[in-house]
Amino acid sequence: MQDLTPARETLDPIEVASIDELRSLQLERLRWSLGHAYEHVAHYRAAFDEAGVHPGDLRELSDLSRFPFTTKQDLRANYPFGMFAVPREQVARVHASSGTTGKPTVVGYTQRDIDTWASVVARSIRASGVRPGMRVHIAYGYGLFTGGLGAHYGAERLGCTVIPVSGGMTERQIQLIVDFEPDAIMVTPSYMLSLLDEMRAQGVDPQGTSLKVGIFGAEPWTEAMRAEMEEALDMHAVDIYGLSEVIGPGVANECVETKDGLHIWEDHFYPEIIDPVTGEVLPDGAEGELVFTSLTKEAMPVVRYRTRDLTRLLPGTARTMRRMEKITGRSDDMIILRGVNLFPTQVEELILDLPALAPHFECVLSRPDRLDELTVRVELRDTGLTADERASVAARLRGQVKARIGVSVGIELVEPMGLVRSVGKIKRVRDERPA
Repeated sequence: MQDLTPARETLDPIEVASIDELRSLQLERLRWSLGHAYEHVAHYRAAFDEAGVHPGDLRELSDLSRFPFTTKQDLRANYPFGMFAVPREQVARVHASSGTTGKPTVVGYTQRDIDTWASVVARSIRASGVRPGMRVHIAYGYGLFTGGLGAHYGAERLGCTVIPVSGGMTERQIQLIVDFEPDAIMVTPSYMLSLLDEMRAQGVDPQGTSLKVGIFGAEPWTEAMRAEMEEALDMHAVDIYGLSEVIGPGVANECVETKDGLHIWEDHFYPEIIDPVTGEVLPDGAEGELVFTSLTKEAMPVVRYRTRDLTRLLPGTARTMRRMEKITGRSDDMIILRGVNLFPTQVEELILDLPALAPHFECVLSRPDRLDELTVRVELRDTGLTADERASVAARLRGQVKARIGVSVGIELVEPMGLVRSVGKIKRVRDERPA
């Protein structure tokens, strides 16, 4: 793989500013953001008043812990435009979540917000090793989902040639990668695995493509998955993080020269880690739930938004800004099976340790009797294994789950391509338990 470390002079000055300069800027912008939310959003005025706090009470950054949290339920309760802090005619664009578990969460952007968003995504793409003039193949979905347009505007802002393919049409995706010779691809990691399968099915050598960088986000993925993709495609696999409620993709990104966690663009987003049960703010280095407060958003500021993503904050390395570890899971995706906490990413790591298994799997919860049961359905890499060899592979995975995670599960081996492929965010857990 090529050395794609960006030249220091190409970075935004704030990326390498002193800690004192960064904290001073954060305090100034945080005071503005809290005041903006309080003055223009009825929900925040009521929530602050109920908590007995006022924007003027913020004298130092640690005072933010006195302010109330914002949850997805708050956004849904104010559906569709109740969280907006500017008149509707000043909203240049609206995005929304899929709403698969209820009403969608709606987010709005002023023109200045869109400019900010393009800037932080461009910063993220540059941190990944992409340079102006490179070709970027975007396979995130376009539309209300923030992934496609967020990546698109950021790549254009950086000065790249954008190939706006969107999701789906897997066979055509491979044709365009071969014909257009993109330098980078932006896509969910699970769909990249589907594209990798399709390359092999078409007889395309994955290591022979033009791809130098893969920028993967929108769902948790592991270091084992990184190794799988980097080896198969001979390219850098870099993590991007974001969520529509905060702005979309571009809240944080790994730096290609270190790949040691995602640097949060702290000049626009202030992070905290809290105990997901008590809400207590935890010190840097402790694992808990990630919380964000926007510092510059006009149309829809968010104050202490609970992401439900589990990680921890670490000091900066390649940049001044703090890093967040790769997301280990979500508090609302956690499976509690007979008193044991389990995340799909833990299962993924064990699957990738076994050469006979492909990285395509799902966790199926059922309750055939009085107790919950979990079956891991996972694809084989090829069909040539004997019955005894398959039984041995299943037994090894079952034993690894029991030894590493501490719970007994069923294992169902599926033929190659036997599981449904996702073109967007993958759903790893299927709950078949009676309501």
